[in-house]
Amino acid sequence: MKPVANIGWFVWMAGWFVFLQPASAFQDMRSYKAAIPGTSVTFEMVALPGGDFNMGSPVSEKGRNADEGPQDAVTVDAFWIGKFEVTWDEYELFVYPEMEKKATVRKTEAVKQPLVDGVTRPTPPFVDMSFGMGKSGFPAVNMTQYAALAYCKWLTEKTGRFYRLPTEAEWEYACRAGSNTPYSFAGGVGQLGDYAWYEGNSGGKYHEVGGRKPNAWGLYDMHGNVAEWTLDQYDANFYRTRKTARNPQAEGTALYPHTVRGGHWSAPAAALRSAARGQSVPEWKQRDPQIPKSDWWLTDASFVGFRIVRPAKQPTAAEIEAYFASPPPDY
Repeated sequence: MKPVANIGWFVWMAGWFVFLQPASAFQDMRSYKAAIPGTSVTFEMVALPGGDFNMGSPVSEKGRNADEGPQDAVTVDAFWIGKFEVTWDEYELFVYPEMEKKATVRKTEAVKQPLVDGVTRPTPPFVDMSFGMGKSGFPAVNMTQYAALAYCKWLTEKTGRFYRLPTEAEWEYACRAGSNTPYSFAGGVGQLGDYAWYEGNSGGKYHEVGGRKPNAWGLYDMHGNVAEWTLDQYDANFYRTRKTARNPQAEGTALYPHTVRGGHWSAPAAALRSAARGQSVPEWKQRDPQIPKSDWWLTDASFVGFRIVRPAKQPTAAEIEAYFASPPPDY
């Protein structure tokens, strides 16, 4: 089977929901903190106005790679984005149904919550997928892009609000927070340790979310800690060939590669720049302790996690159902 299955599921549908928003769309948006229904586990979303920015890096930027250009003006519409990377506290409610039951605030409250039907959950792993680096308050890692998107489906059905992964354009816009420097702060590599966990200060592991300084929009760990999945297919030439400057997205056409952003705890400083792009590889799934093998886990990618976004315009129920219609035969 050729690895083109992803186009049949989440990623190719994603273009439906990067809506063109008028400037007034942001006026009614507020940042918020919400509990996953029926539990005391919370997550925070930051409201970002739509706007224009220069996506990619100039040829003069130190550490620049060819796939970061040509730099060009891009417009994104208003959206919410996770203040932090998704933590194990949140993600394991999805992976382990029994943990969701234990996390319920009250039995009477849990009964009121709608059943999340039709959400296929991953087979619970037999080993600690944090590999001893930390669980509560730490970023969830070792999931495929498919699993990250399945979490978004689960959270959408739990909350009634549409959540998904960010596009590359949304991610970089959020990371830059109005900056045009290599990092979201002006101090350069000399101040990177104040904002990020990377090879220079991580001690060989990821850390609790929110442990470093946030960017100007109050988003934590956009640089480092763990790399983050985006919706986009990785295409080294996409900046040269994209057909629109408004909400651009490289829709999925193959199983590999997909784009990750932000760098991670074992990456060098250059890989944490706002414009730096990473790509998934089959080797991330080469080793798997599961018997039978599990396509859900990236057992050699303890440096990859994700954060979620919510578009300003909520899709209709029919559009959401179509978006999350059916999984690909291979992932």
